[in-house]
Amino acid sequence: MLAVYTGLCSLCSRPSSTLGSNLQALLDASGTPRLPNAQVTFVLSSRSNAYGLTRAQNQSIPTSVCALKTYLNRHPGATREDYDAEVARLVVESKPDLVVLAGWMHILSDRFLDIVNVPCINLHPALPGAFDGAQAIERAYEAFKRGDIHHTGVMVHRVIKEVDRGEPLVVRQVDIGPGDSLEDLETRIHKVEHEIIVEAARLLT
Repeated sequence: MLAVYTGLCSLCSRPSSTLGSNLQALLDASGTPRLPNAQVTFVLSSRSNAYGLTRAQNQSIPTSVCALKTYLNRHPGATREDYDAEVARLVVESKPDLVVLAGWMHILSDRFLDIVNVPCINLHPALPGAFDGAQAIERAYEAFKRGDIHHTGVMVHRVIKEVDRGEPLVVRQVDIGPGDSLEDLETRIHKVEHEIIVEAARLLT
């Protein structure tokens, strides 16, 4: 069983994160030869308007929303770590065998990882060790224009306490052409994301 956590923070400039296209890739692959031993059982978002929630609800998959600002407003004196503990509680209650972060842009603290004791993987649009953190596609594109790099990539990695530094499970190089716009690169990267998120989930199910 998969529990997929999808969301978008205000610092993220990737509009597609709210569309849930990587979640849809998992939904489409579940129960097929591409992902025969898994199904999505729960979807959690950090934003109520994330379209991934609708995608899940259309297939009668339970969903929930846990927004950081809302949580802190409802719990005066609570900390970011308390929020992560609440997210972890929701994860544990859903009883997943694997947690997939697909567009979840909040950095999860040690508190989350200490509570959740099942494999947790993250999709990141960069090669291992390059462009950790937010706005990886934009930063890679700017580096390409400066002549610093000739390609970028996408990976799915295990989630550990260091951001985007967990063991890579699936890695793909993505070329950048001299005439590519940022939108061209984003489109190419998203296509690869849809493939490797399924590949990585199959490795662990």
